[in-house]
Amino acid sequence: MIDRPESEPTPLDDAARAGWLYYVAGLTQDQIARELGTSRQRAQRLVSRAISERLIHVRLEHRVSGCLHLEAALTRRFGLKLARVAPSIGADVDPLPSIAPTAAAEVERVLRSERPMVVAFGTGRSLRATVEEMTSMVCEQHKIVSLNGNISADGSASYYDVIFRIADRVRAPHYPMPMPVIAQDAAERELFHALKPVQSVLRLARNADVTFVGLGQMGEDAPLLKDGFITRAELEEMEQLGAAGEVAGWVFDSDGRYLETSINQRVAGVRVEISGERTAVAIAGGKRKLAALRAGLKGRLFNGLITDELTAQALLS
Repeated sequence: MIDRPESEPTPLDDAARAGWLYYVAGLTQDQIARELGTSRQRAQRLVSRAISERLIHVRLEHRVSGCLHLEAALTRRFGLKLARVAPSIGADVDPLPSIAPTAAAEVERVLRSERPMVVAFGTGRSLRATVEEMTSMVCEQHKIVSLNGNISADGSASYYDVIFRIADRVRAPHYPMPMPVIAQDAAERELFHALKPVQSVLRLARNADVTFVGLGQMGEDAPLLKDGFITRAELEEMEQLGAAGEVAGWVFDSDGRYLETSINQRVAGVRVEISGERTAVAIAGGKRKLAALRAGLKGRLFNGLITDELTAQALLS
């Protein structure tokens, strides 16, 4: 006789079971309704809730041939060490839901290595979405380090900092950057950099074996502006100097060169630079990111790219 739990199943329990039966067991909604002893309409709602509550993660394991051709073309054109292209989900749709599972699979591949490594992560919406798609792992042989500060201008923790989230998923020693994302001035940044614990984290981040970053665009929807790290006047000043995008808070121009701006003099985190055998992977896609992607690829700010089909086609055109 099977012992049953004393507590009654919650609505989330039912949603998780319905999602599992649909996406893993391959049951139809009618079959799920019979299995759960409910109506077809409720079974449909439970499956939908399993996705909306992120109880079930859907990941395409088959590499689509068109995506493979684009990966090879990106690698050749831009001299990349790694290229991953996710199937697009529509011309006017945010591609992040397609890119994030592909990026999560690549992060997991890196972390499955038995060789101890330092893996650095930037912040932002793309990185957060990627971490949310990752499965649980035990990676005690690696060190996970943040490239950015994790404190916003008002002293609160940055909403899109991912270091603690990913540490929960992979159970690895982790090293947050206990500083503001952008300091008030260069003197304040140097004050933080003089602290011994901060120096240790900076050293780890600078020497990371693999780095994963998002890219920020310029314009009215610039993440640095939307998240309150810079003012509109500072954004306009950077645009006048030719700013095309930013990576880990560091602003660069259309040739992929870091600008000598007041903002770059105050960024507290580590500048993304590739050298030797190190790999830096950008996770980004969509029309808004194209200018930043083109500039970053031109300047060799990163040597790996995870994007979607439409963005890859635009970069190659």
